[in-house]
Amino acid sequence: MLAFTSFIGFTLLVAAIAYYKTHNAHLTESAEGYFLGGRSMTGMYIGGSMLLMNLSTEHLVGLNGLSFRTGFIVMAWEVMAAMTIVLFAIFFLPKYLKLGISTIPEFLERRFDKQTLTITSILFLGMYVISLLPIVLYTGAIALESLFRVSEVFQIDKTTALWIMVWGVGGLGAIYAVFGGIKAIAVADTVNGVGLITGGLMVTLFALAYVGNGNVLSGLVEVYEFNPGKFNSIGAEDSLVPFSTLFTGLIISNMFFWCTNQSIVQKALGAKNLAEGQKGVLLCAFFKLMIPSIIILPGIVAFHIFQGQIDNPDHAYPRLVQLVLPEMLVGFFAAVVVGAVFSTFSGGLNSSVTLFTINIYKKSLKPDATEAQTVAVGKYLGLGLALVAMIVAPLVANAPDGLFYLIQQLQGIFNAPILSVVLVGLLTKRVPAIAAKLGLLFGMSAYILFNFVIKVDIHFFHLLGILFLLNVVFMLLVGHFYPQKAYEEVYTEQVDIQPWSLVKPVAVLIVLGSVSMYVFLAQNVPTWLMSFYYLVAFASLSYIFWTIGRELFGASRKLAVEAKD
Repeated sequence: MLAFTSFIGFTLLVAAIAYYKTHNAHLTESAEGYFLGGRSMTGMYIGGSMLLMNLSTEHLVGLNGLSFRTGFIVMAWEVMAAMTIVLFAIFFLPKYLKLGISTIPEFLERRFDKQTLTITSILFLGMYVISLLPIVLYTGAIALESLFRVSEVFQIDKTTALWIMVWGVGGLGAIYAVFGGIKAIAVADTVNGVGLITGGLMVTLFALAYVGNGNVLSGLVEVYEFNPGKFNSIGAEDSLVPFSTLFTGLIISNMFFWCTNQSIVQKALGAKNLAEGQKGVLLCAFFKLMIPSIIILPGIVAFHIFQGQIDNPDHAYPRLVQLVLPEMLVGFFAAVVVGAVFSTFSGGLNSSVTLFTINIYKKSLKPDATEAQTVAVGKYLGLGLALVAMIVAPLVANAPDGLFYLIQQLQGIFNAPILSVVLVGLLTKRVPAIAAKLGLLFGMSAYILFNFVIKVDIHFFHLLGILFLLNVVFMLLVGHFYPQKAYEEVYTEQVDIQPWSLVKPVAVLIVLGSVSMYVFLAQNVPTWLMSFYYLVAFASLSYIFWTIGRELFGASRKLAVEAKD
């Protein structure tokens, strides 16, 4: 009863804060207000919303399940994410805000043509419906079943309980997304983000204290001493995530997700200016460096506690939470889990609706649609997609390599083709539209053929990297022999694109932190490599302190002059 009370209390608190911050009617009546929050988002909301759109039960359940099986090598997704988020803040976001776009396919229409926009929009929609929304709902249902034991309370089998929770959480998430708009999602995400990080850290600390008989540090030492191989950051070539994949498909997958994925990018496209957007994006990157302690370390602790004796690794984290958290905190954490599901599910729905209404409905089906008609169609579509996701969700059970790994494989269908076209579009002026369309179709078809039909004996990340490179080379060759008229970027002046003054030193600090995590968790690192690392770290820290000091000195001088005047 105590768990249920704390669950209801935190859930109502989040809803009340979201309503208070977004009760202005114009944010859901206009298309720009509904989809981009009226371009009024500040850094804190952008960072929190981006993080929670990414961090959900497919991470808490799925990535902890992978670490239960393999150890810290799966931190590759999180550590590489921080570095690609830096790339988004410095290169991609300034270009997007300068163009004043609402969606990534909208940029592709300007750069190439309307058909490229339509193809890309359909690919994004397919990705959300196939590889994101159902798995988010299913992993959320797994977590809630373990936390509240719904099947035991209602005397039903676990499969029926999972179906009930999928439909319950999915239905509420659909209402949350369809009738609130992106600003409501972003505000609730920020509150839930704080709760998720707090709750996730509590699970880790309670689990380590459980192992160490009340002493967290002793628990960590014991887990490490009994399972040293689980803490190695460098994966062997036959492991689930070989180290070499960091330089092929893994970086491609991360670049797509953080630099071109509509559901993530849309949060930053609503920034009130570039400086606020960069602050929010880099705040998200800082949080990503903390995340392994929440979504990887608990899986290893669970392996130690349960001695690896769990039939389905995706059930390791929920069982750990049920074991180590006090009853009142179980309810709070369950509310956070539901909030995380709502965040990713509603964010995915909102992005899907945005893609369809702006890029297909307004462009091709009904160009003269009013603002009210556009928003109404978007809401109906959101409800329809939610129904499809809820029907498909229970069908993804028992993925052979874990649910998180399944997501990555499925998203490979979409990420390399879309990223290659966006990147070529941003970096070149003369590649024609036909090259982009053929690149999208080839990349998707080739990946499905080689990874799922022929099943070539190569890691799917290496396959992803090869296909990405082939796509880029093909488009550049077409552009060389059949160039189009040069494309000109036009600054729409919708927001101020003056960059944040500290963006570069903060970016260097984040990259240094990412590399440091790999270096200090790697086993048997050569002495010469460590010496080189220390040299680079010293140079990086010197640059950071010098740049920040210069900014602070300049600001103090400016204040002194203003006070004197």
